[in-house]
Amino acid sequence: MIESEPVEISRVAKWNKLNPQTLEKQYKEKLSNFREWETSVNPEALVYPENFGEDMSMDETTLNEGELYTIITSKEKHGRKGALAALIKGTNNQIVSKALEAVPISKRMAVRRITVDLANSMDWICRTNFPNAQMIGDRFHVQQVVSEGVQEIRINLRRKAIDEENELVMEARKGKYPYIAERYLNGDTKKQLLARSRHLLFKPPNKWTDSQKERSEILFQNYPQLKKAYHLSTWFRGIFESSKSREIAEVRMNQWIEKIDKSELPTMISASKTVQNNIGKILNYFPDRLTNASAESFNAKLKGFRSLVRGIRDINFFLFRIHTFYS
Repeated sequence: MIESEPVEISRVAKWNKLNPQTLEKQYKEKLSNFREWETSVNPEALVYPENFGEDMSMDETTLNEGELYTIITSKEKHGRKGALAALIKGTNNQIVSKALEAVPISKRMAVRRITVDLANSMDWICRTNFPNAQMIGDRFHVQQVVSEGVQEIRINLRRKAIDEENELVMEARKGKYPYIAERYLNGDTKKQLLARSRHLLFKPPNKWTDSQKERSEILFQNYPQLKKAYHLSTWFRGIFESSKSREIAEVRMNQWIEKIDKSELPTMISASKTVQNNIGKILNYFPDRLTNASAESFNAKLKGFRSLVRGIRDINFFLFRIHTFYS
């Protein structure tokens, strides 16, 4: 069986020499069963019990005007037809749990593992609705928490550099002389160095370009706190890449936490506390190395589909089309 992918109505109209707006209206009102579907379901709580399996993913996503939805997908379907198990408006445990009552208790009890991010709302939803499931903290969300600690240091330093430059510009204007910013050997000013270092701080050194290597040497020489934070971040990433078991990972993570506590870097200490508060879920990653990649992939498909239809003018019609392709 060949699974279909979403196609722009405007493209179909062009193939058949039709007016795109007319065809979209006809599809919405006559050719599809949208109006019947709209009256038979609650568009704010789309739940498909038949798509629940042993291994699931849970995430949150925004569809329209910043409104958050809880999305539950089946890992088994790999983002294809049948991947969508639930799409529920809101992330509140009470609201989501009410919607999930449509799933038989036997189905919910059969969920064995579920990957989540570190949000408290996800934790409560899992505990309430999937009591037999092992929660697995998504590796990439966890690494992002630590990487953001590094980026916060960079951002704060850049703000300080901007303030310093603004003061020097004002002094130059008062003194009626031109302001010429000092530049490092690679041509960057101080604020440019801090702005242009964003991407290299997310990457391991072996993936730096030549210009990023040069920039990192200047950056770390002038900002030793960034160097310390970056190395702590790469150490954390290395735990996920090299630990062969949960036990080894736990030892290495405790060593990392101890090092962070001595670092005197507030943003990294904050990230460390988040890790400590979720250590059980994070360590659950290591036996089978499951991630939330399927949920992230499905989120990307939703964003791609939203782009394909040039935004969401009618949220219910958009949800109907998601239902048609992915439920």
